[in-house]
Amino acid sequence: MNSCATQSFYNNLELSFEKAWSIIEPGAIKRTSPAHTPAVATLCPDGTPQQRVMVLRAANRANRQLRFHTDARAAKVAQHGAASVLMYDADEKVQLRLGGWATVQTEGPEVDAAWAGSTTFARRCYMAEHAPGSLATEPMSGLPEWIEGKQPEESQLTEFRPNFALLWVIVDSVEWLYLSNAGHRRARWRWDETGTAWSGNWLIP
Repeated sequence: MNSCATQSFYNNLELSFEKAWSIIEPGAIKRTSPAHTPAVATLCPDGTPQQRVMVLRAANRANRQLRFHTDARAAKVAQHGAASVLMYDADEKVQLRLGGWATVQTEGPEVDAAWAGSTTFARRCYMAEHAPGSLATEPMSGLPEWIEGKQPEESQLTEFRPNFALLWVIVDSVEWLYLSNAGHRRARWRWDETGTAWSGNWLIP
C-alpha cells in the first residue's frame, strides 16, 4: 500500500467519499472483496441490537441501496427499522460504518429474480424445516434428511420459495475511518434533509 502522502483522498472529503463507495460496490460482485461479507446490525423489538455476518448481494450507490438475502422466517425479519452495516478493508486500512433503514421484501419481481438468480445449492438453506434459530435437541443442519449433503434440483426447490426474502438497507449515513501512521482521518456523510444530496464533515478520529 502506498504511503498516506500519495493517497489523493487523504485530506480530500469528496475523494474520501468516492473511495468509500469504491470499496462498497465491489462487495456485491467480488467474493474476495472485504465488503462482500459485512456485519449487519438490526434492533430487536425490545431495543437489543443483534449482529450477524451477511453476504452483500447488490449495492446501488444511486439509490443508496444494499441488498441481502435472508430466510423469511428468521428473527431479523421482525427487526426491520434502524440498521447499521460494518465493513473493514485491511489492505486499504479503511473502516466503513453505514447507517440506514432496513426493510424486508418477500414478494415481487425483484424477489423472484433474486431467487432465480441464486444457485440451487445456495437456495438449499431455505429448505430447512424450521426457522433459523429454532431450538434443536442435537447438532443438525435443519435440512430434511433426504437432501443432506446433496445439491437440490430446481423442481425440488419450488415449494420453498416462500421461505426466501430480501433484506434491503437504505443508506442515509456513511462514516469513514482511514488508519495511517501519519495520522488517522475520519469523516461522516449524511443524506441531507432535502433528499437530493450527500453532505459531509471531517470528524476527530
